[in-house]
This record gives sequence, structure tokens and C-alpha cells, in this order.
Amino acid sequence: MGSESPVFDASKEDHFGEIAVLSDAKDVLTHILHVDDDPSLSPWTIRAFFLGIGLAVFASVLQEIYYFKPQAIYISIVFMTVVGYALGELLALIPRKGRFLTLLNPFPFNSKEHGFIIIMASAAATNAVSTEILAAQRLYYNADPNAGAAIFLVISSQLLGFGIAGLLRSVLVQPSRMLWPINIPVVTLLETLHRDKAETRFRLKVFWIVFAVILVWEIIPEWIFPLLQGLSIFCLAKQNSLLFTNLFGGSQGNEGLGFLSISFDWQYIASLGSPMWIPLYTLTNSCIGYLLCIVLFMGVYYGNIWESQHFPFMSQLLFDDASNSTVFSEYNLSLILTPQNEINRTGLAEHGIPHLTGTYLAYLITTNMGCTAALVHMFLWNWSDIKAGFFFLHPTNLKKLLQPSTYMFWKGGLSKEEHKRRVLEDPTMDPHYKMMVQEGYEEVPNWWYGNVLVLSFIVGLGTLYGINSTLPWWGYIIANLFAAVFILFFGAQMGLTGFQFNQQPIIQMVAGYIHPGKPLANMYFTVFGFNGVQQGQWLARDLKVAQLVHLSPKATFTAQILGAVIGAIFNYIMMKTIVTNQFTILKSIEGSNIWSGQNVQQYNTLAIAWSIAGDMFSVGARYQWVTISYLLGFIVPVPFWLLYRKTKIEFFNYINLSIILWYMGWLFVGVNASILSYFVIGFFAQYYLRLYRPGLFVKYNYLVSAALDGGTQVLVFIFSFAVFGGSGKAHNFPTWAGNNGGFSADKNIDFCMYNPANG
Repeated sequence: MGSESPVFDASKEDHFGEIAVLSDAKDVLTHILHVDDDPSLSPWTIRAFFLGIGLAVFASVLQEIYYFKPQAIYISIVFMTVVGYALGELLALIPRKGRFLTLLNPFPFNSKEHGFIIIMASAAATNAVSTEILAAQRLYYNADPNAGAAIFLVISSQLLGFGIAGLLRSVLVQPSRMLWPINIPVVTLLETLHRDKAETRFRLKVFWIVFAVILVWEIIPEWIFPLLQGLSIFCLAKQNSLLFTNLFGGSQGNEGLGFLSISFDWQYIASLGSPMWIPLYTLTNSCIGYLLCIVLFMGVYYGNIWESQHFPFMSQLLFDDASNSTVFSEYNLSLILTPQNEINRTGLAEHGIPHLTGTYLAYLITTNMGCTAALVHMFLWNWSDIKAGFFFLHPTNLKKLLQPSTYMFWKGGLSKEEHKRRVLEDPTMDPHYKMMVQEGYEEVPNWWYGNVLVLSFIVGLGTLYGINSTLPWWGYIIANLFAAVFILFFGAQMGLTGFQFNQQPIIQMVAGYIHPGKPLANMYFTVFGFNGVQQGQWLARDLKVAQLVHLSPKATFTAQILGAVIGAIFNYIMMKTIVTNQFTILKSIEGSNIWSGQNVQQYNTLAIAWSIAGDMFSVGARYQWVTISYLLGFIVPVPFWLLYRKTKIEFFNYINLSIILWYMGWLFVGVNASILSYFVIGFFAQYYLRLYRPGLFVKYNYLVSAALDGGTQVLVFIFSFAVFGGSGKAHNFPTWAGNNGGFSADKNIDFCMYNPANG
């Protein structure tokens, strides 16, 4: 009996629609989603490739636009799912007459084609970090690298993370505990759109009603009545106080903390992800961090720590000694840079060390602590989830590196039957993946991902020397090693909690110390060290989507490769267009409520600052706590872990200092007036509905979240070009009580006092 192949019975795991309080990841996977499949459905159609490539172009253009917005907004897969469904059903109306028309419409549009399309579009829907350095070079260094070299730089940096994530998919994707909560709304929507219409008729009706209502509604806060983006009773009552602006304002980039403001604009409420799918554990820890952030930022600024009141309350720029509370003087970087874009020590000595704003420093300190705290937290609390990622370090596997057979990738590895047995006998594996293995879906060999990794590495190295990046080969290798380790740790954290950590500051710190005086080398180090992590996380997320919609691994691999390459090309094209048309606004401190250069400013600021790390951040320097905070981060989770092991009090287990510390710096940038609305909606969905109305939660929570995202992003995309100047010319709504003109009229749209020192 022991030699018989194990059998997985999917029907025993399918609890779709059963009313229950969901307590873990497996409950979500088996109650919210169907554990069944039709292997006869094929994604390999001309229709799927045509729509996938078209949506990849569309998504990459839109995401690059959002990069230059005052609030970081990520293209929702739900949005692409809705657009892809509409276009797929449209092409399905083509009559099947003749060979050509039959190729375009071989059979009814199916869920596998749809999954293939959105995986390709999602792989393209990123703003590659490499476009940040290219934008920074144009805005601050009067340089513009060759277009061909720049495009290959973007492609290689995108695919390196893909290769690493693919090799780690058995750790980051296939287990049940790796839920990737961000994916549940889109998979729920896919099922609702493609299952039997008699079964899903009412759910579809709910989706389209919410979708239509939010699409129409968003016209009001986005254009007609922008005061609703962030309504502050306090600022309306007192419009001549910068204290009120700093604490209660937040409707424009870098305005204020938005405390107790109410937002009616879903674009900003769900800018970093809908609060309706964020797990309660993550919501609770992030809310604690958010409240502490307000206390910290106000304390730093009004305590005048680091001479904070000589500089803006919120800004990511560098300032010089001439700055004061009435006139902010931006640091002239050209005075301390050589023609080779390296630090001129003589110029630095003459003009002094640059200054940073107090809130930005507070963000760096808490984020740095959170970064190292995350590594320790994952080791202490989640070692069982990530230990397989270190399996290659086992002595037996290290010995294999000396054997020639190890490098014969076309041989060896587990047979299909051995792989099947391993998966089906593993109780930690996702039931959806078990079902796919049971039905004979062929897995992608690891050497496919290995080849992508190696080829991307070679192209990236050649590109760096081709565009005179000043980053040496050995620095490039170190950057990629960081990416590999961080994808494992922070990818697992995102898969488990839905929380995505920003590793950019720690990567730039490392670059600053190993490449002192070279800001360009710092930025290119960050392209591969940080972008690799970010891209790896997103592609691991999409691998989970493919697993839950039961898309074959080889189709998933094809879609992701095509999407990543297409996205890289159009990211570059769109970046060039926006920087050319919005050059002046992108260089301003506050930007506008439509365009902002804050992300590029932050990137450039950190590159310059860390290039003189010894002068700014080393122990004994002006901002020494930015570096010391990394050491503190290694320590802070340990007492909570020890207390939980000793007392078993659930509070100590529930607290995640990595998340709390990151959110303690959350408000340093962007539109913050939506935060109260974000938490109210999140706790209503994940606490009240999940615990007290589980029937509504199981049936509609994720579906409504998908509808809100989809309707909002359709409207915002249309308005970005038709109204907000994405095509080169903006069409502002006439000023009135609900629209005071904002930045263009030297005002904040929530009527908080505008700081005249901003210029």
C-alpha cells in the first residue's frame, strides 16, 4: 500500500459559501474560493496574447503616470481584470467564419485565457525603480543616457527579481499559509465572472452596481469637489494656522498628517491596497504605528529636533544653512558634484553638509529599525515558513556544488511522479496547488528561472558599463545578493500578512558605505538591490494568482516574461514624456494635487545623502541615529518573543514591531487625509463583518472591494488623460467653495493654511 500514489480529493476541501468565521489562510482559500477546476480550458489562444500584450502596454503606461502623482497609487489587478473581461467578451462576439476569424474567437472566452491576460498585464503594471534614476538624472544631473541602453537596464532589473522569485516559489507561493491576501478580491472576481451564470447572477449584479456607482461618484471628489478628498473640520474652522495645517491638513502632497480628516475618495483611501482585504492582524499593528507616527512627527518638529523648524514640515529634498522658517533654501547639488557626478569634497567643505527635514529623518529611523526588526521577527516567529529557502545551505547540497552533474540542468531533479507524491503528502501545501498536481499540470523546471536569472545578470552588468554608471562589478554582485535574501524574508512577510515593506533606505545605506562619494553608483546599486526585491514580490504575488485560478505553470511563465519586458519598454517611454512636459512641477517642493516629483526627490536625496554617509549618518555625525536605528531594530522584537514564550499572553504574539515601526514613518510623504477613512472601513470589514456577519463577509466583502477598485481606476485613468494633463494639457474645474484651485492658486484644497515659505 505504501508504494501507491496518493490521491487528493478536491471535493473534501471545497467549502465554498459555507457560513463560518474564517480563522486562518486555509479557511479563506477553501471558503471564499472554489476548489475545483476544468483542465480542458486552454489559455493558448491568439485572443489571449493579443489582449495580454495590449493590456500590458496600457498598465505599464498607467503605472508610470501614477509614479508622478502626489500619492503612491498601484494599479489594481482588479482594474485589469474588469478591462480584460470586457475586451475578451467583446472579441468572443466575432463570428466563427473562416480560418482567421476562428483563430480570433476559437471558443467562448474562458477563465484560463482571462487569467493569462491579467498575469501578463500585472507583470507590466509596475514603475521600475530604474526609471527613477533615469528621471533623477534628467531632473537633477542634466544627463540623459542612451535610450537603447536605458531600456535594457530596465528590462534586466525587472527580470532579475523574476528569476529569484521563481526559484523560491516552493517557499513563497505553494504553501497554504502563503495566502497573499491582496489576491483574494481578484480571484473572487474571476470566479464570479466565469462560473455558471445561474450560480453567480446576484453576485455579478452586486459587482456591476457598485462598480458603476463608484465610477460616477469619483468624478465629484476627483474633479468637481476636490475638498472631499480630505475634509478637515479643523482647517475649515481655522484657516490661518500652520499648526493646524501640519496636524490636520493632508489633501495635497507633503501638506500635513491628515489627522481626523475624512476622505470620500476611494482612489486615496485604497491607494496602497483596499483596507477590505488587509488582515485584521496587519490592520491593528499598522493602526498602532499610524497613531505613534503622529505623536513622533509632531514631537520632532515642534521640539525643533535637528533644527526641524528651519525646514518644511514635510519634504524629501536637501536644504542648506540659509533655510529658516520663512524661506526654505534648497541645497544646490551642482556645487558639490564633479563633472563625473561624484562628490566634490572641496565643494562639500565649502558649502557645508546638507540638511534633511525632521519628519523625513524620523521616517528613516523608524523604517530602518523596522527593516532589521522584520528579519529578526521572521526568524523568531516564522522560521518554519522560510527555512526551506535556506535548504541549499545544507552540507549535502553544498557538496553537490562540486559535482559536474549538478550543472547538467537538463538531467536530474524529481520525476513527475516523485513531485506529485511530495506535494500530495505535504499537509502544508495549498489545496489548489494539490489539485493542479493531481490533475497533471506540468511544473516549470527550475532551470527555466535559473536561465532568466543568469541572462538578466549578464545583460545588467554589461549595461552598467555601457552607460558609465560608476557602479563596479563587485557592487553589482552585492546588490543582487541583497535582493535574493530580501525576496525570501520580505516576500514571506507579504505573503503571510499582506504588508509590503520598503527596503530602499537600507539598500541605499549599504551602497553609501561601500561606494562613498558616488551618488550615481548609489542609485544604480539601489536599482538592482531594491527593485529586484520589489519586482520579485510582485511576481511571486502573481504566481499565487495563477495558482488560485489554476493556470498552468508554463502559461504563467510565458505571461510573466512577456509582461515584464513590455512593461520595461513602456515605463521608459512614459517617464520621458512626463518629465519633459511637467519638468517645473516635478522639481518643486510641494508639487500639485495632480503631479508631484516627491518620489524622484526622495530617491535623489537619499542617494546624495548616503554618498556622504560618513559626514551625515555615521556615529558622531549630525544624523547618527539613522544608522544606529539598524542595530536597534535587531533588538526590539526579542523581548516580545521572550515574553510570549514565557507567559503565553497573546498580546505579545500579536504585536509585530516590524509593521508598527514602518507605519511610525508612514505619513512622511503623500496625501494623508484618507487615513481615518481607511482604518474605519478596514476594521468594519475585517472585524465586524468577519466576526458578526460571516455570511456577508464570505459572499461579498472581497467582491465589493474588487468593484470599488475597478470602478475607481477606470475613472482615474480616463481623467488622467482627459482632464489632469496626462496628454499635455490640463482642464481644471472652475473654482468655487469646494474647489479653491489648490497648488496652482497657492492654496491647500482642504483650506488649511498654505505655507508661504514653500514659494
